[in-house]
Amino acid sequence: QVQLVESGGGLVQSGGSLRLSCAAASGRIFSGYAMGWSRQAPGKEREFVATISWSGGSTDYASSVKGRFTISRDNAKNTVYLQMNSLKPEDTAVYYCNAASSITFMRRGVYNYWGQGTQVTVSS
Repeated sequence: QVQLVESGGGLVQSGGSLRLSCAAASGRIFSGYAMGWSRQAPGKEREFVATISWSGGSTDYASSVKGRFTISRDNAKNTVYLQMNSLKPEDTAVYYCNAASSITFMRRGVYNYWGQGTQVTVSS
């Protein structure tokens, strides 16, 4: 049973933008959790991208995306977003939505729930 469903991936030129969305199947797996995004490029390990606390008051980003990506959430819609601007070819990866007990656990890759991923491809 899919708990988190990502959408919004696709092919974009370098310098372009994309907005990823992640909808939770129910409030039970969204309420109270930190939400975040990770990514995995071909031949590489999955890496942390961004996270946001349950309240939305705290966010954290990987240094490689800071200033270009923005994470946000709409708790009424059980949805988290990732606005990606100034995309680079090195941002090409499968992006995964995750739920974790805290931002700390999100950073460590300890997830309670995760999605199946959406492909983002940035052409040069």
